[in-house]
Amino acid sequence: MTLSLWLILVAIIFLIGLSAFFSGSETALTAVSRARIHSMEKAGDKRAGLVAYLISIQERLIGALLLSNNLVNILASALATSLFITLFGDVGVAVATVVMTVIVVIFAEVLPKSWAISNPDRFALFVAPVVSFIVRVFGPVTAVISRIVRRILGSVGIDLDENSSPLSAHEELRGTVDVLHRDGAVVKDDRDRVGGVLDLQTLEISDVMVHRTSMTSVNADEKPETLVEQVLAAPHTRMPVWEKDTDNIIGIIHAKDLLRALAANGYNANKFDIRATMIPAWFVPESTSLKDQLNAFLRRQAHIALVVDEYGEVEGIVTLEDILEEIVGDIADEHDEDISGLQVQVDGSVVADGTLPIRDINRALDWELPDDEATTIAGLVIHEAQMIPEEKQTFTFHGKRFVVLSREKNRIKQLRIRSLRG
Repeated sequence: MTLSLWLILVAIIFLIGLSAFFSGSETALTAVSRARIHSMEKAGDKRAGLVAYLISIQERLIGALLLSNNLVNILASALATSLFITLFGDVGVAVATVVMTVIVVIFAEVLPKSWAISNPDRFALFVAPVVSFIVRVFGPVTAVISRIVRRILGSVGIDLDENSSPLSAHEELRGTVDVLHRDGAVVKDDRDRVGGVLDLQTLEISDVMVHRTSMTSVNADEKPETLVEQVLAAPHTRMPVWEKDTDNIIGIIHAKDLLRALAANGYNANKFDIRATMIPAWFVPESTSLKDQLNAFLRRQAHIALVVDEYGEVEGIVTLEDILEEIVGDIADEHDEDISGLQVQVDGSVVADGTLPIRDINRALDWELPDDEATTIAGLVIHEAQMIPEEKQTFTFHGKRFVVLSREKNRIKQLRIRSLRG
C-alpha cells in the first residue's frame, strides 16, 4: 500500500478508538453510583464534582456523546469505504460494510461498554475531564437538537419533564436496597431496617399499637400496697392508670416515680398516693402516621401515649419502643416476657398466635403477606374468609395454607401456617 493508504488506515483505527471512548463514557456516566460520587465530592475529589455536574446535565451529556460518536463512526466508515474501493474496486463497498460493522460492534460498542459497566465509577472519574470539554464544545449544537426532540415528542403528547422520574425517591431507594439484597450485597436485617424507616410515613399508629385487650393497666381505686405490687411486678416501667372504668384513663404511672414516692415516705406502701405520683395521660388519634408520632415523641420527650379512635374511645397504647422496633426489629431486655407468639415446626410449618402482627411475621420469615386490610394474622384470615372460622378449618390464599388451631369465642387464638410449594 502507498503512504496515503497507510495514513487512511491509521485514521480509521484512531476514529474507532474515539468511538470506543465515547461509547464507554456514555455507559459509565449513566450507570455511575450517584451516592458514591456525592460522597467522594464531599470528601474533596474534584473529578467527582465534575462527574456530578455531568450527571446533572444528563440530556446535554448524552446528546454531546451521541453526536461525537456518530461523527467519528460515519467518518471512519467513509474512510474505510474509500480504502477498500482502492484495494478491491467496486466490491470494496460490500467489504467495507461487513468489516466496519464487525469492528464497530466489537471494538467500539460491546468491548468498551462491557469494560465501563464492570466499574462505572472509576471509568467515569477517568473520562470526566475530556467529556466535560466535549460537552462544552458541542453545547450549542446539542441544545438545538434537544429543542427539536422536545418539540417532536411534545407534538405526540410526551412531556419529558413530567415523565423523567416515574418513581418517588422512597420507591427508588427501596428498589435499590431490594436489588442489592437479592444480589447479596445487603443482608436481610439491613434491608428490613431501611424498609422500616421508609415505612414510617405510610404506617399509622393503629398498625403497631398494643390493643386495649392486651394492655396492662392499674386501677387507681385499689389499695395502695396492691398498686405498688402490681406496678413493680409488671414487665413495663410505664402503665396507664384508670378509674371506675378501664376506658377512663386518668394518667400514667412510672415505676421510677413510684420508687421515689416510696422513698420519700419511708417506704410505707400504705401511704402511697398514685394520683399524686402519676403524670397526665397523652391521647393521640389512631390515624397518626408513625413518622409524625415519632417526631411528636421526640418533641415532648415522651415515651408513651394512649391511642383513641375518631369517637375518642381508647383503642390501645403506643410507645416510642414500638416505633423504633419497626426500624430495628424486636428490642428485648431482661424484664421482657417471651411474647413472640411464633414457633417454627420441624415439618416447616409455623404456629402463630392470632394477635401476631402480619408485619412481624413478614419480617421474621421473609414473607410478603398483605397488611393493607388487616393488622394481625387472625384479622387477615377473617378478612379473606369473610367469616369467623371454626377450629380445624383450613384456608388457602397468598401462597399459604392456614389452619385454625384454636378459637376463643369470636377470636382466633392460634393458627398453623404452611407455605405451598409449586
